[in-house]
Amino acid sequence: MFKLTRMATIGLLLASTLAVAQTPYTDDATYQGLGGKEGIHKIVDSFLTIVLADPRIKDNFADFDIAQLKVRLAQQLCEFAGGPCKYTGQYRDKTMDGVGTVRDMKTVHQDLQITNAMFNALTEDLQIAMEQHQVPSGVALKLVARLAPMQRDIVTK
Repeated sequence: MFKLTRMATIGLLLASTLAVAQTPYTDDATYQGLGGKEGIHKIVDSFLTIVLADPRIKDNFADFDIAQLKVRLAQQLCEFAGGPCKYTGQYRDKTMDGVGTVRDMKTVHQDLQITNAMFNALTEDLQIAMEQHQVPSGVALKLVARLAPMQRDIVTK
């Protein structure tokens, strides 16, 4: 069942990349299904633990401020799930003692040479984190579908 869910997630993710992002989402059923802010923070913690141990992609996160990344991911998942959060899509890099340049999603990823395989690995890791927290598969698939259009800005190779 896990393998089927993972394949369905990847297929949905790839199919959804043609869609246009439609935030902010107003239906909070996905947000509630993730457990609200508390559930999202737990998912993000598990997700980053998995990502940072995943040999397929962990090196891409070596220079990232993980604490800030956790905050941004929680905001992103919260907003895309229909919750009350606001995600700007901007990231402040670690230059100048944390006061560095603010960059958007596309700019942050442009030099990382991220492939579709790496993007799919990240998606699988998110699915695993949601499964660890007993997020219903329908809720997980809905969230992944909402996040999928960002693939255009993230995949650069």
